[in-house]
Amino acid sequence: MSKKNKKAGTYTGKKDLRARLSAVFDENPTRHYNYKQLSRLLDVKDANMKRLIIEILNAMKQEGTLAEYPTGSFVLKYPTVHVTGVIDMTAKGTAYLVSDEIAEDLFIPQVGLKHALNGDRVKVVVYARNKRRRPEGEVVEILERKRDTFVGIVQVSRYHAFLSPSGKQLPYDVFIPLDELNGAKSGEKVVVKITEWLENQRNPVGKVIEVLGRPGNNDAEMNAIMAEFDLPVHFPVAVERAACKINAGIDADEISRRRDFRPVTTFTIDPVDAKDFDDALSLRPLANGRWEVGVHIADVSHYVTPDTPLDREALARATSVYLVDRTIPMLPEHLSNGLCSLRPGEEKLCFSVVFEMDGDARVLSRWFGRTVIRSDRRFTYEEVQEMIDGGEGDFKPDIVVLNDLARKLREERFNAGAIDFDRPEARFEMAADGKPLAVTFKRSREANKLIEEFMLLANRSVAERVGKVEAGERAKTFVYRVHDTPDPGKFANFSRLVASFGYRLRASSPRALSTAINKLMNDVKGKPYQGMVEILAIRVMARAVYSTENIGHYGLAFDYYSHFTSPIRRYPDIMTHRLLQRYMDGARSANVAMYEERCKHCSEMEQVAVNAERASVKYKQVEFLADKLGEIFNGTISGVAQWGFYVELNDSLIEGLVSITELEDDYYEFDEENYCIIGRNHRETYRLGDPIVVRVTRADLMTRQLDFTLASNEQREKITGGTTANQRHLRRGTRGRRREKEMKTGRKR
Repeated sequence: MSKKNKKAGTYTGKKDLRARLSAVFDENPTRHYNYKQLSRLLDVKDANMKRLIIEILNAMKQEGTLAEYPTGSFVLKYPTVHVTGVIDMTAKGTAYLVSDEIAEDLFIPQVGLKHALNGDRVKVVVYARNKRRRPEGEVVEILERKRDTFVGIVQVSRYHAFLSPSGKQLPYDVFIPLDELNGAKSGEKVVVKITEWLENQRNPVGKVIEVLGRPGNNDAEMNAIMAEFDLPVHFPVAVERAACKINAGIDADEISRRRDFRPVTTFTIDPVDAKDFDDALSLRPLANGRWEVGVHIADVSHYVTPDTPLDREALARATSVYLVDRTIPMLPEHLSNGLCSLRPGEEKLCFSVVFEMDGDARVLSRWFGRTVIRSDRRFTYEEVQEMIDGGEGDFKPDIVVLNDLARKLREERFNAGAIDFDRPEARFEMAADGKPLAVTFKRSREANKLIEEFMLLANRSVAERVGKVEAGERAKTFVYRVHDTPDPGKFANFSRLVASFGYRLRASSPRALSTAINKLMNDVKGKPYQGMVEILAIRVMARAVYSTENIGHYGLAFDYYSHFTSPIRRYPDIMTHRLLQRYMDGARSANVAMYEERCKHCSEMEQVAVNAERASVKYKQVEFLADKLGEIFNGTISGVAQWGFYVELNDSLIEGLVSITELEDDYYEFDEENYCIIGRNHRETYRLGDPIVVRVTRADLMTRQLDFTLASNEQREKITGGTTANQRHLRRGTRGRRREKEMKTGRKR
């Protein structure tokens, strides 16, 4: 209604009524209305005015402003603008279109999806944007389905069956004819393939193609996650056969074409449970008092040649995936754990970067090429750390030298503006049946950083070898690992948050920003909000991706960076090896379009792997707390949203939700700018980073969802021993009300 003072349902004339009708359609661009609905909406009861509405609707149709379908039902009609892109669905069943053709993601209501699902490539008609609304669209054609198989729980009755899907990929139940159950029983986890989905049907029809087992069984749950993210369980028979046909021996002719590092002290350093070793270090003192450091990487590209079954499968997978209890490898075991793995005492083919360095870790020369090595020792991180800490062990003098050089490389990198994120990682100790027994923490120590620093140096050097060109020369096609600068809007919000803790971030340049973030990370160590600040700082950062267009790596402060050092588990590293050798052989630049397409695919598959790994960890977190319902834990608010706030438990880093509906003492509102929710009446505030005491109330294994509630006063006092963490909110609320009063009266107490 108009903001003018007039009676409801009364209008000054046809022009006034038309303006109001136009406003209704503008505010609801996808909705259809008939004249009766519009009369009720505008509170029009007079028969003459209703006839006038019909007249205006028909006039707007004739003008092309409205479309009529079916007869008597009108919807806003705009000049047709189509864009293509990929559907990104939300948990609520709505979606966004992600497209390179538009600057801002396009919102698509559920009714406008027309059976399009998460990841589908679609054509969308764009509605004209109302100033008060976000841009919207409607799917008009599904160009390519991302997938047609889905995971969930099957429910079987006497006459029919249906699938309740897991995750957000499919927001509809799937009808399953009883003769398409494939032996599945009610309540089991299954994989269903959609076989039919008529345009006028809400629910698709499908058939069971795999029975995973009963919910709660570890193998069934992990296999369900693999199916949910479309991850392969086995290698195709042709790929396994191709791998097994490769001869494990190395002939003399191949060795003669390579630089021989077999006499040089060489070793690997890996986690204690590692099964494949794709990188090794060698160290040799030179007569001029300098050091020769070799970074030797498994020569996977020698065995996996272009456009073979092995290569096509490796490209399709793009990366190994590490679930909480298993690995889904990129390459068959005969290669990943056998031929290519740099096992001690065995001759192995490598692609190496060899550095001549002085005692200050300055790189004086670099050599790139194919080598043959024999590792003298397989170290674990723990064994190397013990020597770094003063203990004895094999090749200790070499370890000490390498660690000293790595420290200096690291110091130089941070001085150049690299950002230091060192957040602990939670790991589960599990029983033989997969049940999580305890949570342990893994932090990167000097032994880890020793290896990391030389891998970074090799990756950087390879990218510089190809990417740096003389003035007037054209750079050749290459695979870079790029990382953009932080989003200005996200950084501004982050700056406001840390300012509330008394920290100031200056961002006069990218270098100044990275220096300020490093200082912040150091300043918050040991503070209750350390974890929260670290998480948010990471979220401010752009996501690193693969690209043929080099923009540098902001987080590492490198102008040139690639991935060269893990070809057993990453396909981009195989591409890097091939391109480096191609250009060393003097060949012309490779096809940029093909490599850019592969870079995009590898980036997408990397994100799939990350999401699958997170899903497996989240399941174990829920399973770990499933028998701890009602127990009380100290935590920290790690996220705030319209629907409540998330709490990360201090002793396990497990995260759960405190729903806003559980806060019954007030009506709470979300303050996005200040990362908090605030009670409307009492001003009690729950802010990101606040310590909190919670009780575990629900652990839903099906949805992998944990729900917490605030602990009672008695429970808080037991766990905190006196003044409780949550009581701080009461004091803050009192201060908030006092500040409001001071502002109104202009006085201070």
